[in-house]
Amino acid sequence: MTEEPSSSPDNDAGADAGQGLWQACVEQLAQDLPEQQFNTWIKPLTAQVAPDFTKVTLLVANRFKLDWIRAQYAGRIAALLEGLYGQPVSLELALAQRETVARTYVRSTPAGQVVSSEPTPAATASDEPVAGAFRSRLNAALTFETLVEGTANRMARSAAMHVAGSPGHLYNPLFIYGGVGLGKTHLVHAVGNRLLADKPDAKVLYIHAEQFVSDVVKAYQRRTFDEFKEHYHSLDLLLIDDVQFFANKDRTQEEFFNAFEALLAKKSHIVMTSDTYPKGLANIHERLVSRFDSGLTVTIEPPELEMRVAILINKARAESADMPEEVAFFVAKNVRSNVRELEGALRKILAYSRFNQKEVSIQLAREALRDLLSIQNRQISVENIQKTVADYYKIKVADMYSKKRPASIARPRQIAMYLAKELTQKSLPEIGELFGGRDHTTVLHAVRKIAGERQQLTELNQQLHVLEQTLKG
Repeated sequence: MTEEPSSSPDNDAGADAGQGLWQACVEQLAQDLPEQQFNTWIKPLTAQVAPDFTKVTLLVANRFKLDWIRAQYAGRIAALLEGLYGQPVSLELALAQRETVARTYVRSTPAGQVVSSEPTPAATASDEPVAGAFRSRLNAALTFETLVEGTANRMARSAAMHVAGSPGHLYNPLFIYGGVGLGKTHLVHAVGNRLLADKPDAKVLYIHAEQFVSDVVKAYQRRTFDEFKEHYHSLDLLLIDDVQFFANKDRTQEEFFNAFEALLAKKSHIVMTSDTYPKGLANIHERLVSRFDSGLTVTIEPPELEMRVAILINKARAESADMPEEVAFFVAKNVRSNVRELEGALRKILAYSRFNQKEVSIQLAREALRDLLSIQNRQISVENIQKTVADYYKIKVADMYSKKRPASIARPRQIAMYLAKELTQKSLPEIGELFGGRDHTTVLHAVRKIAGERQQLTELNQQLHVLEQTLKG
């Protein structure tokens, strides 16, 4: 006999677990989708999860977005929810309006297809933002206090704090680069939030580079360039993410150059992020690259083990959950690439724990992350690293095991040893054995040497980033 859900603490716990299911799905989508797609279509969604987890209703802002999400993302979302829960989950899309709503039901068939009903008529409502006070677009939760500090981000964090405390002076512009999910966006939001805390009347704007492109296009279409320039040229602080998206967009680059010059002239500050250092940007005008490189350029590296452990424990605490240190170490040793993947792994573990009503343990973490761990174990091996590095530096794989010592061979061999230590669970002696029976001290020397030089040499850091992304698929 099935009991009706009640408004008891247990029911509240069920609601929390339901949100945990949706958050785990969101974290996975954040890893799978390009950032702009995720921010545009997935991030704004609000989920209502049935107490028994058999149905998830997503509230969408308007009919256009509902139709687009149904066509492009509903099948993937439904499959992810079912995979996370372990049982069929029906997905419903609904217009988030106060009156009647249009609904579309999505379910997975045995063939993996998506079946949906047509939405019913709904009350019209405007999705346009209301004109009014200046909007910074900042996420108030992304502050310096909530950013875990480590050697991977210490210099970037220090520079960002200096900018927040004394904008318009040193480090202008501040250019922060690094791979996906390492905390660049968190850092720029932290700058804006700190400045507004000190100076509430400051005009601060955070945007993604694609939004700037869109604003340029709209200004041309509507012949509103005076308003466009008044908006961007009057800022006290401009925070702009992923400037590599300006590539091949000549008019956008021209307008950004003009805004850049206007802001610097009035001693406003500019903070930018990118996936590569300024001179590594492709299809960006040279004069713009030189402006990017005229202030301070800092990098954020993938977080080291201790930093990954601290991130997991802090994020779990923020979720009002307990993450034993040994579990955090287990996860941190297996999820190495970036903070976003760490958070995704944590969400999966917490959701799995709540669904199964089990305490978080290493065994539970293994079960929750079994797909992730199996993919990593299958894809990244020392042999695969050796082959990938050899191909990249155009040497023979056999040179990885040989006793040859010319720099053209010894250098790639050291890089391969470093990656083997970073990306696999092999011990130093095991790695040495796979590199022609070398002593573990030789491997340790190579690991320390490459790790140290990575902090100093921009070109080496970029090469390692490319190799890591290639190996991770």
